[in-house]
Amino acid sequence: MTTNIISPSVNMSPRKRPLVPVSSRRKAADDYFPFNFLPVECQLHVLSFLNEVDKCSCALVCLSWSCLIRSWKLWRVADYSRRGVFHLGQEGLLVSNREFERWKSWVHHYTHHLISRRASLLTLKASFDLGDRCNKWSELLSHLLDNVHCRDLSHLDLNWTFTLLEPLDLRVHSSSSSHQDSITKMDQVTSFQELLTKLTQSCPRISKMRLHFDWSDVSVSLLTQFQQLRVLELKYFWVFKGVTPSTLQSLTKSLPNLKSLTLHILVPLRNLGISYTLESLSLEFLDVSPSRGLVFSCLKLPALRELRAKKIVRGITLDRRTRLRIQSRWPCLYHVLREGTPKLQALNNERLLPTWREESYGELSAILVQSCYCVQHLDSWLW
Repeated sequence: MTTNIISPSVNMSPRKRPLVPVSSRRKAADDYFPFNFLPVECQLHVLSFLNEVDKCSCALVCLSWSCLIRSWKLWRVADYSRRGVFHLGQEGLLVSNREFERWKSWVHHYTHHLISRRASLLTLKASFDLGDRCNKWSELLSHLLDNVHCRDLSHLDLNWTFTLLEPLDLRVHSSSSSHQDSITKMDQVTSFQELLTKLTQSCPRISKMRLHFDWSDVSVSLLTQFQQLRVLELKYFWVFKGVTPSTLQSLTKSLPNLKSLTLHILVPLRNLGISYTLESLSLEFLDVSPSRGLVFSCLKLPALRELRAKKIVRGITLDRRTRLRIQSRWPCLYHVLREGTPKLQALNNERLLPTWREESYGELSAILVQSCYCVQHLDSWLW
């Protein structure tokens, strides 16, 4: 009897892969291109897309990454409004004293971190009550600007009227008298002007600015020194503070590179009847929809392409004679736009027809009813 012995090599399935030699595996490993083999500038560019928390986590990976994370090129944003669980999307939130102290400690550690990294800031976002003499937020921001590189700062988003988080007992025991409020407002304005003065000296290249504004002569004079401004949003600081027509006109004329302007102006009741003139050779976008009682008598905006304006009823009851006497001073917004905005293409997010200057039409009339204060488009006893 003959026994057939089948060799294992013959019995092996044709689909089974042979083992790869160790030398081949090492060669395949050599083909792998690790992150550390990239040029330093490329590594920094990749890490620049991470947020601040992830950057700190990367610093714990190894020594080489820790050295990379310490580079000033990765710390271009100082954002005091973003803080993990503290970033709740609410403004002026009241919290417990313990929670406030934790947040305050983080603010100081964050400032020290930016200074120790020799940050070169492009963006600064903060919300602090600069009139707070106890926590001295104004001194903290000044200390930051003095110890980091901010010559190239281009974006400033600053709310200097209140702190993002406040301890619960801060408002419970605070006085609510009008005299005390006036003193607090004066402290805030003084600290804001001091900080604005420092910014004019340290950060002359700011091109985008969003902040509350007190419209005092000193503040307007300081703001006009930022000649590189292209985008500006000014919120009202105090409802009892009016804005004179000459002040508004001088501001827009003094900023030669301004492209976009958003105004939050609340015209006091005592100033009803006042109208404003805007003049700018560069302005392309104007948004006054957040304003109340802002009426234009003349616009000299040859480059303007889009305007947003909204008529907001404030619940003021006027008799017909008083209302007509006030409205008789104001021209219709349609005539103001036709004479002073030759390149206007959109009004309140609606595209205008090419022939809108020759004659009005139904859609345009509906828009004017929502935005014009003249007699034709506002016939109501309730303002």
